[in-house]
Amino acid sequence: MPTESTLPATRARYARVLSIAGSDSGGGAGIQADLKTMSALGCYGMTAITALTAQNTQGVRGIHGVPPEFLRLQLDAVLDDIGADAVKIGMLHAPEIVQEVAGAIDRHGLRNVVLDPVMVATSGDRLIAEATVGKLVRELFPRAALVTPNLDEAGLLLGRPIAGVDELEGAAQALLAMGAPAVLIKGGHLPGDEVVDLLALADGTRLRMAAARIRTHNGHGTGCTLSSAIASYLALGQPLAQAVQQARTYILGAIAAGAHVHTGRGHGPLNHGYEPQKQAVIDEA
Repeated sequence: MPTESTLPATRARYARVLSIAGSDSGGGAGIQADLKTMSALGCYGMTAITALTAQNTQGVRGIHGVPPEFLRLQLDAVLDDIGADAVKIGMLHAPEIVQEVAGAIDRHGLRNVVLDPVMVATSGDRLIAEATVGKLVRELFPRAALVTPNLDEAGLLLGRPIAGVDELEGAAQALLAMGAPAVLIKGGHLPGDEVVDLLALADGTRLRMAAARIRTHNGHGTGCTLSSAIASYLALGQPLAQAVQQARTYILGAIAAGAHVHTGRGHGPLNHGYEPQKQAVIDEA
């Protein structure tokens, strides 16, 4: 067995992605979906759990919040030792949890932060306290590289519904004005045979992405999966726009591959492992 003194001078490591999010006991969303996605895309996934949920494909039965002090212990334990090339932030149910995450971003100089403002589950259950919304905007929008709301979440953030594709630009502009450097508004909840997403950057760049709608009841965890896929591609060195496009390609494949599979009696999960990639290794001098 080689000793440390006989190891080569070049140090190799994995592309590292940290998920700061809630746990889904049904395995379709939250940190479970994040870890499946990160592994499928060749990254090394880590977690800092913000809350435990008792849920399945039919709905959320209960939420048990993690104490802020224990969230800080998780964050510092992972980041002091392993570090992270990218971060995905999901369910943050309370203002003090938001504050702990903001502090960790500053304390550890975290970059490539993808914020998925999880507010409502696929089942329609509310996952965030009202007082947390404003705190999330003030503390995390400016610290994120990208914010990824779906239409329901964007509507809650803006205080008004988004009723059509022609309203995506105005909504994106309003979210940018709230402090986000880049916004990806996901249009999957709009009716029609085409799904349109809009990536908007503060510098005026716009990228409109459209794809045929995939008919399925298995849409649980799509937002978690997309945001963790974007974080994974950022950890692998892709620029933001390319990371978003590649993550979108991945999630469309995951939806299609799991479209006709039956898991539970409600909204089932995607097929995260439909085309797994080899674990990415980065060489450092």
